[in-house]
Amino acid sequence: MHSLTRIHLDSNFKTIVGANFNLSTPPPHEREQHHHIDFCAESCAHESPGPRHNFLLAALPEDEFERIAPHLEQFPLSRADILYRFGEKLEYAYFPTTATVSLLCTMEDGASIEVAVVGNEGILGASILGDAALTQATVLSPGYGYRLNAKWLKREVDHRGSMQPLLMRYTRTLMAQMAQTTGCIRRHSVEQQLCRWLLLNFDRASSSTLTMTQELIAGMLGVRRESITEVAGKLQLAGLISYSRGHIEVLNRPGLETQACECYDVVKKEFGRLHADLIAA
Repeated sequence: MHSLTRIHLDSNFKTIVGANFNLSTPPPHEREQHHHIDFCAESCAHESPGPRHNFLLAALPEDEFERIAPHLEQFPLSRADILYRFGEKLEYAYFPTTATVSLLCTMEDGASIEVAVVGNEGILGASILGDAALTQATVLSPGYGYRLNAKWLKREVDHRGSMQPLLMRYTRTLMAQMAQTTGCIRRHSVEQQLCRWLLLNFDRASSSTLTMTQELIAGMLGVRRESITEVAGKLQLAGLISYSRGHIEVLNRPGLETQACECYDVVKKEFGRLHADLIAA
């Protein structure tokens, strides 16, 4: 059985608190039952919700969900857990419920840079259908998720029901985030990148505060720690964020969005379209 491994990032490694894509509308399954779910509840990161807390699983018709439900394995995810590395043969697909996972592009010298972040709006290891992992998946925020063995996912796709179009639709959204991130890294300032990164992570957070070291943020963005220190100081002086001892709080979200590049808006709109499509499914 494939086991999770943990990477030691540094002694000051901290985690983003929370995990959920901050949407005003519950997943389709929950919406149909007329239950309101507060995705920003601080307890989410410590609770163990059912698989329908994941938007893709919630979008499956009842009969299709019941086919795979017995094979979904719930498991806790701790910060710095590595779900898979680049090039590894994938044994499982992962559906986060309250965990947030960073997809990393890794280099031969061990350096890495974040190309996307995934919460309960998505799936990790969709490339399982092609066997090998294309990125490394490392947990940033602790929480829970479900995993599905490769053979069961492939069997469900072979049924030619809703799973295959759902995976294709989500993959398009994920690729849009990756492409936009690549352009952002190349063309935009560190300040714009940091604003984008904070907004994307707060969208998935179950708390109003992120706990994150400057070293880790710098590593995610592929910049020097000193650059993050300088930019974070500017944002704090402008009254946009509060940053003290690794604890980050957004004080003025509209202002932070104004300082971010267009990349955040592009990604946010694409996820909004995904959300609408899942509700309509």
